[in-house]
Amino acid sequence: MARLLRPGLRSIIVSQLRSASDHQMGSLGGGAGKGGGAGGSIREAGGAMGKKQVAEEELYFRRKEQEQMAALKQHHQDEIEHHKKEIERMQREIDRHKGKIRMLKHDD
Repeated sequence: MARLLRPGLRSIIVSQLRSASDHQMGSLGGGAGKGGGAGGSIREAGGAMGKKQVAEEELYFRRKEQEQMAALKQHHQDEIEHHKKEIERMQREIDRHKGKIRMLKHDD
């Protein structure tokens, strides 16, 4: 659902969800048993290193999402170009058939 929202609105909602989840389970990267555990030895230790790892992971996934969005946009642009070429090709076919019909009418 968050992907369907405008980027500004999406970031607000995501930050609200993170804020709400921090209150329920503790801060991410805060150590094992504090909401950020079981993410590896650094995250289990908690503290600044755990929080840094969480921030790096979020950055990685944000960049990955941007790459995917760029690829999707490019795919749609390619599809649009393909369909435009198909329309042009079909229009030429229509014109060719109309020409045949005019020739048949002219022969009558």
